[in-house]
Amino acid sequence: MTTGEGTSTEGVGLPNSIAVLWELRNREQRTARTGLSVERIVTAAIESADADGLAGLSMSRVAKSLDFGTMSLYRHVSSKDELRQLMLDMAYGTPPRIDTADGDWRAGLEQWARAFQEVFHRHPWMLQISVSGPPLEPGQLSWLECGLRTLGGTTLRPDDKLSVMMLMIGYVRNNVQMSLGVTQDFSEADLMANYGRALAKYADSASFPALAELLEAGAFDEPEDDFTFGLQRVLDGIEVLVRIRNGEKPLT
Repeated sequence: MTTGEGTSTEGVGLPNSIAVLWELRNREQRTARTGLSVERIVTAAIESADADGLAGLSMSRVAKSLDFGTMSLYRHVSSKDELRQLMLDMAYGTPPRIDTADGDWRAGLEQWARAFQEVFHRHPWMLQISVSGPPLEPGQLSWLECGLRTLGGTTLRPDDKLSVMMLMIGYVRNNVQMSLGVTQDFSEADLMANYGRALAKYADSASFPALAELLEAGAFDEPEDDFTFGLQRVLDGIEVLVRIRNGEKPLT
């Protein structure tokens, strides 16, 4: 099985799901829309996970939604684990078209990050599927490629660019995972307000003077957008690196 023109996955120890994804990318659909195919199975599985969460996903439920027997699915997808990996890559969808002024890498990365964040808000179950290493799947690589292109006009070294994108991917995933994990029943503002009231009850000023200062200032009453605040600080750090690579002094 090939992953592209002249590229084979045989003998390199890659998961079968990666080979399947690249085959889907590089060939036209060979089965009729009314027949069973990997694409139809994965699309139905994504719809199931979007509606009922990853815990409710099963091969039998997906098969029923497609009006096929469960065993029919195994002729196209070898296991539920493989199905989950196929779902993960397909759910990423198409990366955004970055629309910024030439050379404005910072605005480009911000657009990229917000679009990446939206993917996880549309499909929160994606965050429950573990990521074991850098992306090899075509959908995820397309997002990495998109982000790397925003850095094309900088003087960052190739290894710098890769490190920047790994940092961006990690920041977005971690931020969304935390926000979705703790704000399922409340808005973020309500959650922080409740947290502030709890702190006021237990964190006395003698033992926790730094926290008491925040409470006194009302920091928990109208919290700043955590995603935007953190993203700007990440971009600030990248900007320092860009200036260093340009031979400039970092801003003080």
